[in-house]
Amino acid sequence: MDADADADADADADADTAADTAHRADARVGTGPAADSPHGPDDAENPHGPDDAGSPGNADTLDLRLPDDLLALFTRDAETAPRRTRPARPLTPTGEDLLDRVGDWGETATDAGTFHLTPVHLDRDLPLISRWMNDPAVAAFWELAGPGTVTEDHLRAQLDGDGRSVPCLGMLDGTPMSYWEIYRADLDPLARHYPARLHDTGIHLLIGGVAHRGRGLGSILLRAVSDLVLDRRPACARVVAEPDLRNTPSVSAFLSAGFRFSAEVELPDKKAALMVRDRALRDLL
Repeated sequence: MDADADADADADADADTAADTAHRADARVGTGPAADSPHGPDDAENPHGPDDAGSPGNADTLDLRLPDDLLALFTRDAETAPRRTRPARPLTPTGEDLLDRVGDWGETATDAGTFHLTPVHLDRDLPLISRWMNDPAVAAFWELAGPGTVTEDHLRAQLDGDGRSVPCLGMLDGTPMSYWEIYRADLDPLARHYPARLHDTGIHLLIGGVAHRGRGLGSILLRAVSDLVLDRRPACARVVAEPDLRNTPSVSAFLSAGFRFSAEVELPDKKAALMVRDRALRDLL
């Protein structure tokens, strides 16, 4: 009997020791009381937190979400706060253009006389330019015939723009005799149709009065103006133009002025001859 009692006592002691050991082991792996859980008493059964149930490796991750009532407060303040906007401002200062101030390029001597470009002023120049645009020979290619408002809209779109195109009168010995558009070809829709380079500068030309046509003036003035572009715009390596391919006299004038034929270009309103005058070749052509 004494031996059996001693055996029972030893078995009870061993059971108590095993239970105590198991309890301490449970506490170490975090499945015991919430004192060892970073999530508080409510998360004692899930050591990974309520939003990561069963995901490994997150036992030490803190839940740093803001309380819902605080988030609601921030949202309300953001919705009611006055909005700050910067005042709109023009892309270029008043009187500036993106072509190194065409109006300041000055005069140049040509075989036909002294020539210079002067930017268009609507009040002063609209009647003259509109009259030129209504000449049938001009209207066939410029397509600006009609009342003065047609030409006015065309001019105003450039004058009210960001300075990438400057409409000008060509003055020969002080007399207005041609209309020009000097424009940034690399910033123009034309650049979608040919491999444009930065600062490529484009030219449109209209010889006004009939008396000035057919005398070779076009070639003389195209060479003079493209020289002005290359002289006054050091960043420009090429002067380009895209006369209508059907306008044979215009294409011939560009060729005589030192331009080379580069390619046929299919534009939305015409098939054009892409004409290029290169800085590197200006003394060779």
